[in-house]
Amino acid sequence: MAEYRIEGVTSGGKPVQGVLEAESTHSAKQKASQLAQQRKFKLLHVIPRATWVYKVQRGTEKPVTGEQKAFSKAEVQEALQKMGYRVIYVQRRFLNFKARPPATEIVTFVRVSADLIRQKLPFNEIMQLLVNDIQNRSLREAVKEINTELKQGKDSEKAFVKHEAVLGRFTAHMLGLASKSGNMAEIYESTAKFLERQAEFKKNLKSALITPLITLAVLFGAVVYYVGYIFPATAGLFRKFNIELPPMTRATLVISDFLTENIVLILLAMLVPTVLAVRFFATEKGRLIMDQYIWKMPAMGTLLHKTSIEIFCRVFYALYSGAGENIEVIRLAAEACGNKYMEHKIKTIALPLMIQKGAGITEAFEATGVFTKTAISRFHSGAETGTVKNTALQLAEYYEKETTYKMKNAIDYIQLMISMIIMIVLTALTIVSSETATIRPKNPAMSQVVEVVPVRPIS
Repeated sequence: MAEYRIEGVTSGGKPVQGVLEAESTHSAKQKASQLAQQRKFKLLHVIPRATWVYKVQRGTEKPVTGEQKAFSKAEVQEALQKMGYRVIYVQRRFLNFKARPPATEIVTFVRVSADLIRQKLPFNEIMQLLVNDIQNRSLREAVKEINTELKQGKDSEKAFVKHEAVLGRFTAHMLGLASKSGNMAEIYESTAKFLERQAEFKKNLKSALITPLITLAVLFGAVVYYVGYIFPATAGLFRKFNIELPPMTRATLVISDFLTENIVLILLAMLVPTVLAVRFFATEKGRLIMDQYIWKMPAMGTLLHKTSIEIFCRVFYALYSGAGENIEVIRLAAEACGNKYMEHKIKTIALPLMIQKGAGITEAFEATGVFTKTAISRFHSGAETGTVKNTALQLAEYYEKETTYKMKNAIDYIQLMISMIIMIVLTALTIVSSETATIRPKNPAMSQVVEVVPVRPIS
């Protein structure tokens, strides 16, 4: 989330200034207005923290360029002058688009951090080393800012979670909580292990599906071109001379006529719903609905469900330290699980049951309907024996092994389905094309006018 500075004045004329975090300028203004009403002061300005590009020189040395985040140009100039530089220029960067770093960059950052922590290197030195070596600009700036805030004594969780758009929600939550948990090395190692497995799965999925998907796209284009242009040019001759057509040829010509006559409407019917769906699923409500039904996808749905439970259990294990502190742990684990529907159910059903009615962890989890029977059974055993924390780790390890094994089968299943679609389409085209060879005009004289040339099937 971005930072905003609010400026105001009290009824007595005293200036008021503070900093808040918000996802957008509109949200920041709403928060600032609410704060002004509560604290009874007049709100004057809401200023976003921006990136400023500067060029400075010290004495006769070579000019140095760089960038700094600040709320105003004057702040940057004053800071640089205090360091003994002569400011040549300071300009605000208006286009500050940052693409999310590749997954490999995130994995490398967490893995190297985990290895260096295990070697007992001070964390501030680890962060500084990584800032100097990270190539991706977005990730480098995020790590640099996190390191600066940690040196200033800010809360580690807030420092990391603020950059969840760069690091990812799960990673930001896990790393942010690591410093407060007392077992930083274990959490970093667990996070790195999960990210490596996730990256490997995505890599295998892409490599396995890229060729079939490209083939499907090319095949779709070829079918549309064939049905809309090539086939009518040939089979239309028979219709011109009132020759009776076989059923498949006749049906294909009907489809061809419909495509050519309504091509604009068809494109709009495909494009408009797609754009609306993308915009809707980008909202909070849309994401909640999508995450609810994504578990019902063939082949992949069950794996995604169990992966969300695995992440929940890993965060729960890393933070859980006693029955009296499990409410906050469950909330944090729900936020990090990566599924909005699961997070919503845990927050609105499980936590109220535990807080208001004193329900046990097994009863509360079962009431949500988002945990598998295996997970409920294991948590029930853990609650009875007092080993809930170890039970969470066992569940995470179990689902890791199960999903790793079944992911390969899921990829094979998807490949098979795509191959079946390709085979069916090619077979249909071959049959339709070959059917034209069976057409014979009823009038013998017509055979001298019309020469039947079978359409060569697409292969």
